[in-house]
Amino acid sequence: MVRSLWTGATGMIAQQTSLDNIANNLANVNTTGFKSQSVEFKNLLYQTLQTKTTSANGDTKPGSAQVGLGTRVSSLNTSFAQGSFFASESPTAFAISGNGFFGVRASDGQTYYTRNGNFGWTLASNGGNMLATSDGYPVLDTSGNPIILGSQYTASRITVTADGDICYPDDKNNPQPLGIKVGLWQFNNPNGLSREGDTLFAETAASGRSINESTSTNVRKSTINQGYLEGSNVQVADEMVNMITTQRAYELNSKVITTSDTMLEEANNLRR
Repeated sequence: MVRSLWTGATGMIAQQTSLDNIANNLANVNTTGFKSQSVEFKNLLYQTLQTKTTSANGDTKPGSAQVGLGTRVSSLNTSFAQGSFFASESPTAFAISGNGFFGVRASDGQTYYTRNGNFGWTLASNGGNMLATSDGYPVLDTSGNPIILGSQYTASRITVTADGDICYPDDKNNPQPLGIKVGLWQFNNPNGLSREGDTLFAETAASGRSINESTSTNVRKSTINQGYLEGSNVQVADEMVNMITTQRAYELNSKVITTSDTMLEEANNLRR
């Protein structure tokens, strides 16, 4: 009886985690560059109640007897499927087509990676213009340095090609490269990245070292689309179905506890 109570409790805890994850996905359905997560479960160790053996008269028992001890959450897997593009009037809105990530330098000095290309020009320490995220983190170029332009450039006239080249129009209004390129990085195992926020990811041993697209010939190059942003890849219909399934699983595990409690009550009443 106590084992069944514990099994039901582990199921409720696991399904609560799943429901929290679904709620987080739905809350970020309109977050630019957000990647949805899914919960994976695994069984806890099975307990052997009876092994394969023979009885006292030499008869072989048909098989062993094992019982499960419940379940637990094994991992939260991130889906890096491409989100839909939507147009933006901002000249510093960029969407990546492909498997690449933008690199940004956070306040702790570490490099993080994101698919959220909702950038803007901000004032740099030298008085120039620095391309930064909405949180003020500098966006990195192909050399891993912050993208900083001189104050003589008008931010609204700056364009970025599909290859990431930052351009500015000349006297004849023809865009000319400035010799600075927006950096893009890939990973052999993006699922191994550590989520540091809604859209920020950090490199880990599981993800492997970041691969600079500008220097590597072994990856398929991504392209940058100026004037577009990548939306969340959350599918609302799928999340609602998952929510219903999770709620039913939670109710079933709750029923296991209620049923076990009733059986324990009946067993106690047998002594009266």
